[in-house]
Amino acid sequence: MAILPEYAIIVAGGSGTRMQQDVPKQFIEVAGKPILMHTMERFHKYNPAVRMVVVLPQEQLIAWRELCRKYSFKLFHMTVAGGATRFGSVKNGLDAVQGEALVAVHDGVRPFVDTDTIKAAFDAADKYGSAVVAVAPKDSIRELTEQGSMAVPRVKYKLVQTPQCFRASILRKAYEQPELAHFTDDASVVESIGETITLVEGSYRNIKITTPEDLILAEAFAKELG
Repeated sequence: MAILPEYAIIVAGGSGTRMQQDVPKQFIEVAGKPILMHTMERFHKYNPAVRMVVVLPQEQLIAWRELCRKYSFKLFHMTVAGGATRFGSVKNGLDAVQGEALVAVHDGVRPFVDTDTIKAAFDAADKYGSAVVAVAPKDSIRELTEQGSMAVPRVKYKLVQTPQCFRASILRKAYEQPELAHFTDDASVVESIGETITLVEGSYRNIKITTPEDLILAEAFAKELG
């Protein structure tokens, strides 16, 4: 049986607002280079043949090309202009995927995803059609109610990360529908067309760099990786 080609749609549409910086968060430097470059290197390390599609806001494409020159960043990738929302950005990225394939959608600001995690997600997507990386919550959880809040058993919950991997045909079908408010990630979009989501164990190191505190962790993790 032919092995399906693997794609990584890396969505990097963030601003620097919550980071309290003028630089878009995916371009902030960690351990000597922009966060987005670290993220791409994780996928390249997993599989040098993975086809990377980087989705950025239209107004950031020139800045990204300049950063690639400045840091002599040579990993081959396609760049695609994003949409007004994450849904639109993933849909635009999908246009660069040819034929049937396995497609991982990943946050550009999750630069510490393990190669084993990427492999597990692709393998599960190949077998089941859809696979989403998730971890168990460490903290207690309370649900907001009309009366205030109530404790809920955390063993029944998972915190969703990326990559989220799918067969391209499934992802295309899901993204043909109109965007709805409850589409918070690719899993919710795919689930809405009746597909079952398989969960793959993630890692607490697979952080999404969003706030200034996350940068402190990021520098520490990057130093450990060497």
